[in-house]
Amino acid sequence: MDTVSIDGLDVSFERVGAGPDVVLLHGYVGDGPVTWRPQLDALADQFRLVAWDAPGAGRSSDPPESFGITGYADCLARFIEVVELDRPHLVGLSFGGALALAFAHRHPAAARSLVVVSGYAGWRGSLPTAVAEDRLQQAIRLSELSGERLAATLLPTMFDAPPPSEVLAAFGDSLHKFHPGGFRAMAQASAEDLCGALADITVPTLLVYGDRDVRAPIYVAEQLHAALPDSTLVVLEGVGHVCNLEAPDEFNETLQSWLIGHP
Repeated sequence: MDTVSIDGLDVSFERVGAGPDVVLLHGYVGDGPVTWRPQLDALADQFRLVAWDAPGAGRSSDPPESFGITGYADCLARFIEVVELDRPHLVGLSFGGALALAFAHRHPAAARSLVVVSGYAGWRGSLPTAVAEDRLQQAIRLSELSGERLAATLLPTMFDAPPPSEVLAAFGDSLHKFHPGGFRAMAQASAEDLCGALADITVPTLLVYGDRDVRAPIYVAEQLHAALPDSTLVVLEGVGHVCNLEAPDEFNETLQSWLIGHP
């Protein structure tokens, strides 16, 4: 793991491979290297992959809890500059997908393409009002409990069928190590409504969703597909929210084809 300083925040990341730059953005639970391990291992022969620990997660320091999705987007822009990446593809899971959308809106020329995986136009932009508010309040409550309690609550919602035991154990361990303040910052950023930004996002965007996702149901994908001017929707059958871990071979084939097709 390497670490850079971004406006007073330590941001850690893992970088592997060679080729076109691809930045991997994890969700509001877990960290970068654990979330994206199957992609880091399988695609490094064709791409330079960078999996960051977002501020508030993993080995990175915590941002202010009021950081917001714009704070994360601008931090990501500075990270890309400091790490000297060349107009990267952005691949974001869940909260990371919302971050990719917010980034493309605020920095429209900075990304080569977007891949939104099980993502949202923010919880308030994609989910019914009561569901979005319940999710935010649940996150705040969980932030005050132990990592074991947080993992026990959220881990069952992440998969339709559990991935291999070692993958599940590593992902669960990354939930156990959550940062309470950072988790609240990411949850509050996740809750924001990004619908007003979607029509202005013209960068080519791939939407990848599992058809058994209980956190970002397929109607979320369909709404984004309809709202984004240049989007392609791929639905993976028989998988849940963290589809890149649950069905890594199918996911990697889909991602690889998209990245090669958007040089």
